[in-house]
Amino acid sequence: MSFQINESCTGCGACVRICPIEAIAGEKKARHAIDAVLCIECGACGRICPEGSVEDRLGQPRQMIKRSAWPKPALDKKKCSSCGICIDACPVSCLALSGAGEDGVHPYPYLQNAKACIACTFCATDCPTDAIRMV
Repeated sequence: MSFQINESCTGCGACVRICPIEAIAGEKKARHAIDAVLCIECGACGRICPEGSVEDRLGQPRQMIKRSAWPKPALDKKKCSSCGICIDACPVSCLALSGAGEDGVHPYPYLQNAKACIACTFCATDCPTDAIRMV
């Protein structure tokens, strides 16, 4: 079950603008809706909604968080295997693989576009070596 928008939605459109896969639609000043088939449950819509109108799959309303306070991925290079899974998992393509690392051979993922990051945690969740944590 995907996220959903409850009746307190004012139609401001913040959720539409933040959704990385365009799963949210609605007319301005009218209740919006999330396409359950498209929704990837990244939670960005809930973090951006000023009305607290977005509910998670358990029906719990999500609280707005200032975008500057959203966690960002931090890499532990000692654990990283440079597999690139984190880069593939990112729905907004804000991660990239660096050139050669400090060891001259091993490239590392890095946050190429911090402003694009939606704090979905997919990079950290999918990392097979637990090299990424959200801070």
